[in-house]
Amino acid sequence: MFSKKMFGGMRRAGTTVGLSRGKISRAMLEILVQLPTGTTHLKETVVANLGLLGNMSATRDINAAWNEAKKKAAKEYPEKFFLDGRKVLHWNDGSVKTLDKKISSVNFKKLNDLTEIENCSVNQLISKLLKNYQKGKA
Repeated sequence: MFSKKMFGGMRRAGTTVGLSRGKISRAMLEILVQLPTGTTHLKETVVANLGLLGNMSATRDINAAWNEAKKKAAKEYPEKFFLDGRKVLHWNDGSVKTLDKKISSVNFKKLNDLTEIENCSVNQLISKLLKNYQKGKA
């Protein structure tokens, strides 16, 4: 049985796996593609499946490789994965809807003007608008 503490001590002593972030990223991508659809906690699952490579790599290398791997996964396998607006990797099974974050500059100015008049934040104003909209629909 191995412990993360022991491998941390080995890294501090100068022992590393000697693999680049690109190679770690490719290994992560290979694992991602093999995962069954609907697997949760993708990053943790992939790192756990890296085995000794995941335990011996520095956290900054794993994080950089993960960012690269998820971009590649979304680009090379759009039928399986997609990145949302916050750069989070999701399964492309229709369960997650991407939000429309575009607002015209005219509507943006009107929204800010209205928040100044009402003396509240944009979030509070939108909550009020949604409540009134739902009341009118019922």
